[in-house]
Amino acid sequence: MDFFHSIFTENPIIALMLSVGIGSWIGRFKFGKFQLGGVAGSLLAAVVVSQTGVVIGADVKNLMFALFIYAVGFQSGPKFFSALNKSAIKEIILAIFVAVAGLVTVVLCAKIFHLDQGLAAGVAAGALTQSSIIGTAGDAIGQLGLSVSETARLQGNVAIGYAVTYIFGTLLAIIMCTDVLQALVRRNIKNDALEMETLQNKSVSLKLFGNNSQHFIQDFMARVFQVKASLDGKSIANLESEANYAFIVEKLKRGDKLLTVSPDIILAADDLVLLTGIRDYILQCPEKIGNLVYQAPEDMDFTFETKKVIFTNKSIQQQTWQEIKKSRTSTQYHGVYVIGVTRMDNVIELKDTTVLKHGDVIELYGSATDINRVASEIGYVVTSSSATDYVYLGLGMVLGLLVGMIEFKLKGIPITLGSGGGALLGGLVFGWLHAKRPKAGNIPIGGLIFLKDFGLSAFVAAVGLSAGLQAYQTILHSGIEIFVAGLIVTVVPLLLATLFGWYVLRYRNVAFFAGALSGSRSANPAFGSVLEKAGNSVPTLPFAITYAIANILLTLLGPLIVAFV
Repeated sequence: MDFFHSIFTENPIIALMLSVGIGSWIGRFKFGKFQLGGVAGSLLAAVVVSQTGVVIGADVKNLMFALFIYAVGFQSGPKFFSALNKSAIKEIILAIFVAVAGLVTVVLCAKIFHLDQGLAAGVAAGALTQSSIIGTAGDAIGQLGLSVSETARLQGNVAIGYAVTYIFGTLLAIIMCTDVLQALVRRNIKNDALEMETLQNKSVSLKLFGNNSQHFIQDFMARVFQVKASLDGKSIANLESEANYAFIVEKLKRGDKLLTVSPDIILAADDLVLLTGIRDYILQCPEKIGNLVYQAPEDMDFTFETKKVIFTNKSIQQQTWQEIKKSRTSTQYHGVYVIGVTRMDNVIELKDTTVLKHGDVIELYGSATDINRVASEIGYVVTSSSATDYVYLGLGMVLGLLVGMIEFKLKGIPITLGSGGGALLGGLVFGWLHAKRPKAGNIPIGGLIFLKDFGLSAFVAAVGLSAGLQAYQTILHSGIEIFVAGLIVTVVPLLLATLFGWYVLRYRNVAFFAGALSGSRSANPAFGSVLEKAGNSVPTLPFAITYAIANILLTLLGPLIVAFV
């Protein structure tokens, strides 16, 4: 033990990385259908490592959590702001319910186990994993007018209650928001997450720029035909319009010369034409156009591409889709199809009455030449990049953390978002700004995944290393009452919220519900575990909404507990 203590004291980061590595390895094991996951595994590993007496600075813990929660906010920002309407009422009600249930449970436990104000507030802070309660409760105790020694004793008890219950409050919240929730509602988080992701990402069918034809990508094909004599003298424009643009001429070869395609070009017998369009129509072309060329020249090859274009053309903004189509000539929309449109990461159905807005992302399908031509008219092509915009990242983090430091008092109660709430707010806003202006602030998806996964695992490991030894020693010396009260305060509000959310609020997608539930308890490690089980970002939207509300409501519990106990 002394050997490890000397190493970890010399370099505490070794203990942190060891906890993350061992915890991730432990989290891979399955016991039947139960899998602990890397987040809970890192917490347990850190508690064991903490017995060596290692100390991790609070700055490391705060940084890891800030990176994690900023990435969560950045990814869910677009959907969060678009969801702040009547559709978010369930999340608001759930957050309020959990806060009220938590307050009632803590007060009852304090009466049953004879806990003073300090221990009761500490149990709430640890069991509800809301560290800010320590500050608000301590401040409220300081305003009770007690003696200096009694005030110090009660404020010390807040820290003791927190230290004893936080580890188990974190671990049980993970289990309640994942395994217990799935067992109670008899649904699987991963399956429901995939189902909702499919619904969210379901693109509308392909729509030709020039008319209302709707088809799917698999309905399209490209083939080369030899023009028959009866079409000699017909223009490309007439050929395409007679087919109602079910196919278009992409390439034209006359003899050994490849001609530039334009609507007014006149076809000649034996010309080779590359047609792209709807499969059913292309298959009928041998009768209408000419013989199918099975071994076409190499310069008649064609590849369909998809590109995302940001809509920025002010001259056609606020026009309906039908008005935009009518204002385009056949040359302008030639060969380009629309796969779908997203607004702030939400798929919108493209109807004739749909009004496109600045920043909408339009996914186009066709040849690179055609797509680039249309893109230059309506906006610009989104270019994927693996580079992170660190200027944008740094600015978002700094501004968010500064906002988190702002403190104001509500009837004498100090209110602050803290570093976690500030980083989340910064991520939400800057993620929303990036969605509006994709050229700025890029964080590749791999970077976001790393920030979330490593940030959260390192955060809970730092918590375990900091509180593990103190919690163990306090349990031995302070009895089992605090521990049992913490278990009750952790489990009962979440259990009641699960039943309330499923049967009263009528949540039916368990992945979405799990995100809302973990956010309403401000249970960041639990949310990380939910994300891990979901395998996608579906739970982030309800989490972002309930977390923002719960961070304030749960913070308010500190002085309320002091007042009621």
